[in-house]
Amino acid sequence: MHHASPTPTDGGPDRTAIGAASGLLGQYRADADEVFFASPTRTLLTAGVHARVPQDDRPLTVRVAGTLAEAQRAGLQRPLVVGAVAFDQAGRAELAVPAAVRTAGALRDDPLVALPAPPAAAAGWQVRPVPAPEAYGAGVAAAVERLRAGELSKVVLARTLELSSDRPLDLPAVLQRLARRDPGGYTFAVPAGGGRTLIGASPELLLSRRGTAVLANPLAGSVPRSEDLGEDVRRAAALLESPKDLHEHAVVVDAIRAALAPYCRTLDVPERPTLVRTAAMWHLATTISGELADPAVSALELACALHPTPAVCGTPTDVARRVIGEVEPFDRGLYTGMVGWSDATGDGEWVVTIRCAEAEGRTLRVYAGAGVVEQSRPEAELAETSAKFRTFLDAAGVAR
Repeated sequence: MHHASPTPTDGGPDRTAIGAASGLLGQYRADADEVFFASPTRTLLTAGVHARVPQDDRPLTVRVAGTLAEAQRAGLQRPLVVGAVAFDQAGRAELAVPAAVRTAGALRDDPLVALPAPPAAAAGWQVRPVPAPEAYGAGVAAAVERLRAGELSKVVLARTLELSSDRPLDLPAVLQRLARRDPGGYTFAVPAGGGRTLIGASPELLLSRRGTAVLANPLAGSVPRSEDLGEDVRRAAALLESPKDLHEHAVVVDAIRAALAPYCRTLDVPERPTLVRTAAMWHLATTISGELADPAVSALELACALHPTPAVCGTPTDVARRVIGEVEPFDRGLYTGMVGWSDATGDGEWVVTIRCAEAEGRTLRVYAGAGVVEQSRPEAELAETSAKFRTFLDAAGVAR
């Protein structure tokens, strides 16, 4: 798949230099105002902050456009805005225009990314699930009753693990392990405010825009991978035929089609999903491509029109949001928001913020969610969220 690429400030990415992308990955420092973002076409590392996008009551797109315009007037060449937006769009937006941006080609195209990441140091971890597994299962069961009563057709319910280490966290090493495990995905580390860092490896593109070409790649419907090759193939084949998962996926695709259609001259939506695999999961995926009717519509404006999709919230959106607020005993914050970049021309790339954690001091809060539909079973959704946790727990060195 081709996704949008940022306009670098240094004359363009060097797509030929072996080790350029993995070199940027190796230079990330968690104690600075740096953003690392890697996609299937581009690797980006920022330095310094030229300006932060203000937090006020104006629409996010207006605030971002104003911050980019001011950066241009101040003489910054081809400025980008990078960072993360919360699940609740009216909430936090940790976005800034960096003072400098370095770019390289895709991590997956860099042969050196195949080298092993540094192993996780032995550490003592205290793990506290929020909510407790039985409470999460009860929440799923209660949601299924509401689904059967016709109150809504899908809701995504998440749970978290609060992890405390007996030693300081080595976030650059965690980022290395995330990126090298799934170099074809989207790996990110961004300041999350208050001394926290949002770090993760998402498989899901919310939206990219390059010129008038737009892409969305929703994922919905999942099954854990198996270490046994035959069983792994069987699970993938079963996922492609699963009525429950195909229905869950169709709900998301239909919502994205409806949201993008008013903006697009043409829109191509495949009839059936394909499979995407990460190290931990199989997902049903659909690549939706379109041509903008109005080239002035920015990637961020389109992403805000899509977010939150039923893949992370549910449908109808307002009812699903209410159920999430009633069932989940925590604030999602940046989890299931969007992370990425946009530039002053309107190009950009925004990714769904999943397979991630917020890190602070010696603590990590890791998130995972599962789509609940009428046919859902609490034990299956508990197993799915446990499998999704593994992406981050393995990278952090938390024992199984």
